[in-house]
Amino acid sequence: MLTRLDDKVALVTGGARGIGREISLELARLGTKLAVNYRSSSAEAESLVEEIKQIGSECQIIQADVSKKDQARGLVQQVLDHYGQLDILVNNAGITKDKTLKKLTDDDWEDVINTNLNSVYYTVSAALPNMLERQHGRIINISSFVGQAGNFGQSNYAASKGGIIAFTKSAAQEVAKNNITINAIAPGFTETDMLSQVPENIREQILSKIPMRRFGKPNEIARAVVFLAADGDYITGQQINVNGGVYM
Repeated sequence: MLTRLDDKVALVTGGARGIGREISLELARLGTKLAVNYRSSSAEAESLVEEIKQIGSECQIIQADVSKKDQARGLVQQVLDHYGQLDILVNNAGITKDKTLKKLTDDDWEDVINTNLNSVYYTVSAALPNMLERQHGRIINISSFVGQAGNFGQSNYAASKGGIIAFTKSAAQEVAKNNITINAIAPGFTETDMLSQVPENIREQILSKIPMRRFGKPNEIARAVVFLAADGDYITGQQINVNGGVYM
């Protein structure tokens, strides 16, 4: 049984749908007070709040585009203003704009890097002062096996997710002495809206490359995140692969 988190406050970016939604729900079940960030999924965010309240946890939703530094840092400040502390930061927000390099535009590159990678720097740098003052923090960044192995037509996505792993390892070294852990989760192909957009024939090709012969479920990623938040006290600077064996 995981340690209860009744006195903790968590912020989940991109928390209204998919993996972020499941992370928010798992944290709520452990008693965490939540701040759920969304960019455009307002209806999903409102629905999630109601579900979290039924669980018995407190939750606020905050609209912000974390690809923009002022909004990302303002998001963290809103959490601190509301709750007075931030114990758990989950950087989950992410997008894809998949194209081969010969078709990739500067906007495609910058949008993915800003949303997936730069946002992690913005939120972590904003959250650290409070965590350092309180000598406690758990930061979990959602990367991808694509950041480790690469993938055809995803050079921008791979660069952003690989950057998250490198950032995680470097930042973790700086704050380990302050009882702040920073880790990355690297999911494989997971059943989300992003995967549902992939044509069926391509999905079959993907499945043939996964040793476990199935896609991951969002709650399987969420449970790994919540373990790090609740009981991963001596784990830092790591990337944990939850991928069905697609990259070993």
